[in-house]
Amino acid sequence: MPTVKILHSLVSSLRPANSVLARRLAFPLLLLGAALAVVQPCAGLSFEFQETGSQAMPHPNAPATLLANGQALIAGGDGPIADAELYTPTTGTWSATGGLNAARSYHTATLLPNGQVLVAGGFDSDILLTMTELYDPTTGTWSATGDLARGRFFHTATLLDDGRVLVAGGIGDAGLNIRSAELYDPVTGTWTTTGQLNRARQNHTATLLSDGRVLVVGGLNDSSLSISSVEIYDPASGTWSTTSPLPEERGLHSATLLQNGMVLVAGGYSNSGPLARADLYDPASGTWSPTGALPVEVFLHAATLLPNGAVLATGGTVGAAAYSTDAEIYDPRNGTWTATGSLNVGRRDHTSILLRKGKVLIVGGQSADSASTELGLRVRQ
Repeated sequence: MPTVKILHSLVSSLRPANSVLARRLAFPLLLLGAALAVVQPCAGLSFEFQETGSQAMPHPNAPATLLANGQALIAGGDGPIADAELYTPTTGTWSATGGLNAARSYHTATLLPNGQVLVAGGFDSDILLTMTELYDPTTGTWSATGDLARGRFFHTATLLDDGRVLVAGGIGDAGLNIRSAELYDPVTGTWTTTGQLNRARQNHTATLLSDGRVLVVGGLNDSSLSISSVEIYDPASGTWSTTSPLPEERGLHSATLLQNGMVLVAGGYSNSGPLARADLYDPASGTWSPTGALPVEVFLHAATLLPNGAVLATGGTVGAAAYSTDAEIYDPRNGTWTATGSLNVGRRDHTSILLRKGKVLIVGGQSADSASTELGLRVRQ
């Protein structure tokens, strides 16, 4: 595993120290807390928020994953830590489960077709991790699997239709963005290199399209400036091709596949500052079109597709509020956003998961109140 010398300085230098974005990218971030909430869609697209069970410890900068049994798993986070916990929706409580073999943060976690969870990338102190791990929900334990060819963080991991996992981009062992992409085969437990991105990037999004291709949008370059580059990965050929660029460069945005097959890209950070604008990508034509703007300029928020086809956006950084309590709903029928009930505690860079009964679990991320680590959202009937 390659060592990243003076990693703290490399990450911190991505933006001036007084920038909100720099505070996002600085490593390690302070343990500002994790938050948890449950949301349930209701008539009129209205929400309210209510507490649910508390985690034993915060897990900032760690993703959460919905398991096949309906529980949610979160593992690792700033410290870094190796601890892992499970959320049970029927009881609204968290319980400890087996810890990671390697403490890490800024990693990805992907649910595989066999029910296991693949954790890849991230770093432990000043070392980028090439070791990847599998979580087995039946035993509650982790086991090592194949190594990545290149360690990375601020990358993406996408489950393909054939069960493989595509890892793309991120910051590599020289402290610079990489073009490298790799494929994990759960049958053999090995990684293989695949076609490289046309442009190195980090803090981008990767969305599995309805036709099985992967759309990679925007991100940041080595100078921490937002880019407009957009690419599509074809698993059949293992190659990337460019498509229409974003109308305006952005990183730290959200990207959501809608029920009609289009991709909604919302908010983010441009080279002129935070964005409220939202755009739709049409895979059939390979073109972008504007849609209704968010009520506020926001980045580092989370977005979730609801069962009725709407999209719920929560939290993020809004103006002077580094940790926003805002929540908005996008209606694809008329292309508009509507503000809904506020989160109880502001947060950003969190995970939002659609649970089995139409609830949305919001967990992890960063919060200004480390004591308020878990929050819940309950539907207004």
